[in-house]
Amino acid sequence: MTPPDPIIRLESVYTAYEGADRPTLTDVSLAIEKGEFVVIGGPNGAGKTTLLETINGMLPITHGMATVCGQDVRKNGVQVRCRVGYLLQSFAFDPLTPFTVEEVVLMGRFGTIGLFRKPKKEDYEAVQGALSLLGIEDLAARPIGKLSGGQQQKVLMAQNLARNPEVLLLDEPFSNLDMFAREEINRLLAGLVGDGVTVLIVSHAFDDLPERAVRVVVMQEGTIVVNRECSPGEVEQVVRNAGREALHA
Repeated sequence: MTPPDPIIRLESVYTAYEGADRPTLTDVSLAIEKGEFVVIGGPNGAGKTTLLETINGMLPITHGMATVCGQDVRKNGVQVRCRVGYLLQSFAFDPLTPFTVEEVVLMGRFGTIGLFRKPKKEDYEAVQGALSLLGIEDLAARPIGKLSGGQQQKVLMAQNLARNPEVLLLDEPFSNLDMFAREEINRLLAGLVGDGVTVLIVSHAFDDLPERAVRVVVMQEGTIVVNRECSPGEVEQVVRNAGREALHA
């Protein structure tokens, strides 16, 4: 029996931001299987966020090939983004933002609902389910702009979960969360991975990772320098060792 294709595959990919005089990612190849838990580490400016944006079809690929959920990212970026959740780094709402928490989470269903169509019962059920997973049902009617940074972070996580993603991309998801909230989110992520969701996290915090095999991808100057599986307790050392080797290269 032929094994399934990786849910994420990059082959010799180069990407560049508009107006840049050189690529941000250089000759990046990566294959991620369905249901893997991936931690992406490396120094600031190494290309970690760019890697997530490339997977999500948000940056032009100048050379190479990328497929996500069986879709060619270069040709079908919109279809890819309907199947991928992406939590941005340190996004904050203006205090006067005129949307409730429930409305913000419902926005995660728009790719499923379609343009100019009204939400159905299953859309509201998905919203309630996502709020419940994050333990923030009591915030549903609150204005999003009046919440703390940690609460807003949870709302945006719920927005991504409401779309029932096959792949979840998280850029520094713990930046506004206290220790207890981080533990809670990591338990949630472990459950998602157990259900077959592929999770990729860009992070500088490697404690309290789910107790399961972790793939560590370390980036330096737009390239992948480490790509290996290890236990949660080994992740920080793997990332640190890669940094030391780069300094002495």
